[in-house]
Amino acid sequence: MAKEFKRYTITAALPYTNGPIHIGHLAGVYVPADIYARYLRLQGSDVAFICGSDEHGVPITIKAKKEGVTPQDIVDKYHAIIKSSFEEFGITFDNYSRTSAKIHHDTASEFFKALYEDGKFIEEVTEQLYDEDANQFLADRFVIGTCPKCGNEESYGDQCENCGTSHNAIDLINPKSAITGAKPTLKQTKHWFLPLDQYEDFLKEWILKDHKKDWKSNVYGQCKSWIDDGLRPRAVTRDLDWGIPVPVEGGEGKVLYVWFDAPIGYISATKEWAKREGKDWEPYWKDEDTKLVHFIGKDNIVFHCIIFPSMLKAEGTYILPENVPANEFLNLEGNKLSTSKNWAVWLPEYLNDFPNQQDVLRYALTANAPETKDNDFTWKDFQARNNNELVAIFGNFINRVVVLTNKYYGGVVPSPSEFSKVDQETLAAVKAYPAVLSSSIERYRFREASQELMNLARLGNKYLADEEPWKVIKEDESRTKTIMFVALQIASALATLSEPFLPFTSNKLKSILSISSSASATLRADSVENSWKDISKNDILIPSDHQIGEAELLFSKIEDETIQKQLYKLQASKKANDIANAVVEPQKETITFDDFSKLDMRVGTIIEAEKMPKAKKLLVLKVDTGIDVRTIVSGIAESFTPEEVVGKKVTVLVNLAPRALRGVESQGMILMTETPEGKLVFVNPDDANASNGLKIS
Repeated sequence: MAKEFKRYTITAALPYTNGPIHIGHLAGVYVPADIYARYLRLQGSDVAFICGSDEHGVPITIKAKKEGVTPQDIVDKYHAIIKSSFEEFGITFDNYSRTSAKIHHDTASEFFKALYEDGKFIEEVTEQLYDEDANQFLADRFVIGTCPKCGNEESYGDQCENCGTSHNAIDLINPKSAITGAKPTLKQTKHWFLPLDQYEDFLKEWILKDHKKDWKSNVYGQCKSWIDDGLRPRAVTRDLDWGIPVPVEGGEGKVLYVWFDAPIGYISATKEWAKREGKDWEPYWKDEDTKLVHFIGKDNIVFHCIIFPSMLKAEGTYILPENVPANEFLNLEGNKLSTSKNWAVWLPEYLNDFPNQQDVLRYALTANAPETKDNDFTWKDFQARNNNELVAIFGNFINRVVVLTNKYYGGVVPSPSEFSKVDQETLAAVKAYPAVLSSSIERYRFREASQELMNLARLGNKYLADEEPWKVIKEDESRTKTIMFVALQIASALATLSEPFLPFTSNKLKSILSISSSASATLRADSVENSWKDISKNDILIPSDHQIGEAELLFSKIEDETIQKQLYKLQASKKANDIANAVVEPQKETITFDDFSKLDMRVGTIIEAEKMPKAKKLLVLKVDTGIDVRTIVSGIAESFTPEEVVGKKVTVLVNLAPRALRGVESQGMILMTETPEGKLVFVNPDDANASNGLKIS
C-alpha cells in the first residue's frame, strides 16, 4: 500500500540564466512539474513547489565575456526574463528564487562547512586542464573535446549534450580551450572531493533495490549504468572567480562547483519561501512524512540521483527524493533543440506571437511529452492539436452546452426529470474520471492523463450527438431539460479536472459556469465550489436553478498562415546563425594568367527550361550563347521554376568540357552566386541589353 504523506516538496530544475526558456525546457521539466503541483493542491495537499535561477554556471561567464559585460549583468537580465515568462505562462511556483541571493550563499556555505568539518571530503592535488594563453584553469564548459563515450566532438568538459553522459574535463579526447581555442596543458591544483565510491552500497540499496519498480526505466537505467561502472570521487570545488567562494582555509581563488551549489538552491529557496510565509522550512526537507520529488531533464539525472543524494546522505539530516521523473529530450522540426544554434521556440517569443494561448502550448507539449523517448515538436502537430482536439472536441462541447442552455433556459440550469439508462451510465462515467486521471498523474504519466481528460470531453460530445437535444426540444421539453442537465454536469467536471493541464481555460470555463474549485480564485458569492474529490462522489456538480454566463470561445482555430510564419521564422533564424558562424573558405591554389585566360565566358539567354525528371535540384536549359544554342544542366530547381528563368540574360562558361548528368549531356555552366542571406542569384552581365555571344573578360 502506498504511503500517505503529510506534505510535498516539489522541485523543478534550476534554469541557467544565460538565455530565456524554450519549449524543450517546458516539455522536459516545467509543464509536468506544474501539472503535478496543481493536481496536489486540488487534493488539498500541503505543497511547496520550488525553483530558481542557477546563476553560477560557466556558460554565464562565457556569455558575459562574449558580450563584454559582467556575469552579474547577464544573470540580472535573464533572471528577470525567465521569472516573468514563467509567471505569464502560468507556472505556479510557490517560490522562484536565485542562487545569487544571500540566503543561498549562506545556505550553500554552511552545507559545505558541515561536510568539511565532519570529514566527509577528501582533499587532493590533481592535474587539471590549464589554458596557458588565458592564464586560467579550464573548468567544465571552458573546455570542449571528443566525448569518450559516444564520440561527439563538441562535448563539454562536464557533460556531453549528445549522449547525456557526465564526465570530468580531463576525460575528454583532444580537448581544446573554449576561451582561446588553444590546446590545454595539465597543471597541478588542490580541490576538495566528495568520495562517491564510499556511497556505492547506499546507492545500490536505495536506487537499485528500493526504487527498481517505481522509478522510470530511463532514470533507473542511467543510474544503474553509473553505479555498475564504479563511482569515483567527484570534485566539489573549481578554480574560478564566479560563484560561491569556498568557505574554508585554503579555498582562496576557488568556488563551489556549480553542481554542488545548484541543488542546495532548492533548500535555500524553501527557506526563503518559509520565512516569507511564516512557516518552518525544516519539515519540507527533514520530515519522513514529506514526499520530495525532483522534476528534471535526462541530462541532469546523475546529479539528482547520485551526487545530490550522496551529499544529503553525507550531511545526514535530510530526506531523500521519493522519485525523480526525468523526461527525455524534445526535438524541434526534426532537429535537436540548440540554444547556441538558435534552433528553438523561445517562451517570450511564443507568448508574444500567441497572446492568451498559453494552454495551447501546454497541451501540445503534454500530449507529445518525451516521457520515455525523445519526441519531436512540429508546428503542424501544434496546429492539429489545437484545431482537432482543443477546438473541435473540448471547445466544441462546451460551446454547444452553454449556447443551448442560454437559448432554451436563459442560462439557468434546468431541473431534470427521470434519468434514462444512458444518463445514469454517463454520470457514472464522469464520476470515474478523477480516479483515472489521478492514477496517471501519480505515476507521472502526464501525456496519458491529458488524453484521458480529452476523453471526458469526447464523452460529452458523444452524449449530445446521441441524445440530440436540438431535435428533442420540439417533441419533449422535459427530456430536453434532463439532457442539458447531464451535459452541464460533464462541463462542470471538465472545468475542475482541466485545471492542472489547462489552467487558463479552466478559469475561463469556471467563470462562464460560475463555479470554482478548492484551488481556484473565489468567484462571485453565488458560485458553486467543486473539489477533485467532489466529482467522484457527487452526481450533481452544478445544481438546478444555477445561473451561468454567456458563451465565450475557449479556443480559436489556428490558420495555416500563422504556422507558416513560425516555420519561416525558424528557417530565417537558422540561416542567420549559419551566416554568423560561417567559416570563409581558404584561397584555392594560385593559378597563372594563362590559366585564367583559357576561360571563355559569354553572354547568353535562356530560351527554354524544364525540370529534369526524377531529379529534385536539376533544370535542363536551352541557352542561346550567340555561338550556338546548347543544352546546360543546372542545379537551380530548388530556387527557380522553369518559368522564372526563361528569357534571363546569364553568364555562360562555354568552353567547359561536356559532362553527362542523368543521361543528359551538359555543354557548359551558368555562373551563379549566393547573397549573404543564402539566396541563389545569377551572375548577370553588366549590360542587360548585351547581345548573346559577347565575351566577358
